[in-house]
Amino acid sequence: MNERYKRKAADGFLYGLMIASSVAVVGALAGIVVYILVQSAGMLRPSVVFGTAGNSFLPMIVASSMTVVVSLALALPVGIMTAIYLNEYARRSVLSRFLGLAIDTLAGIPSIVYGLFGLLLFCRIFNLGQSIAAGGLTLSIMILPVIIRTTEEALKTVPVSFREGSLSLGATKFQTIVHAVLPPALPGILTAAILATGRVVGESAPVLLTVGIARHLPRSILEPGRTLTIHLYYLTKEAINPDDFALAFTAAAVLIVLVLIINTVVKIIGISMTTKGGSWENVD
Repeated sequence: MNERYKRKAADGFLYGLMIASSVAVVGALAGIVVYILVQSAGMLRPSVVFGTAGNSFLPMIVASSMTVVVSLALALPVGIMTAIYLNEYARRSVLSRFLGLAIDTLAGIPSIVYGLFGLLLFCRIFNLGQSIAAGGLTLSIMILPVIIRTTEEALKTVPVSFREGSLSLGATKFQTIVHAVLPPALPGILTAAILATGRVVGESAPVLLTVGIARHLPRSILEPGRTLTIHLYYLTKEAINPDDFALAFTAAAVLIVLVLIINTVVKIIGISMTTKGGSWENVD
């Protein structure tokens, strides 16, 4: 009886610790968001965010969005296909160990090194100059480890019985992956996309070297631009009076809202793909 009481007490203590940890995480996020919104309350107006004046954030929002789209459009297909190859075709092989080492090495390289690499290869050798295309190419390489590892872990959660059942019904390996493996792993793949989006939006060093600091509204991916992170850095660096700091906090608030919008769009796309009308399981 005494041993049972101890187990219940330990279970209750650990449960309370988990609840407290969850509350602490949510509280930290809420505190950061509320603090930024309060500090930017006086400047967070549509005319400042979407206006045509010199202090408008519209060019930075467009440049950041275009950079995210270019990066994900390049990195997501490559990352997902690499994860599928590692988990479904080359598991426990010498090649998979070598690729795993290469992916882990890429994940540990500092972002400034990626920026120097992109500046040399894409801006100069490929003659793209400082542009959104060069920045997107650079960032797509940088976020590949996040996408590959997260997608790989999502594929590992799919039960082996799903694969065996599909193969036993006469499906090919590729059909099994598309119809039996990828749909259950879709939430994990969406998590990879969200993590990669946060990494792209939050980077500054490689963006500064490859995208540039131009404040004009970019009309194509071949033009330079200034992302919100770079603009936030310059606003903070040049801030002197309280209004300058309020403008910097406004940029931070816009950055948070942009990340929330992108993550929401990714979630909506994922939900639409798993519904009856848009599921991969209904693809012939």
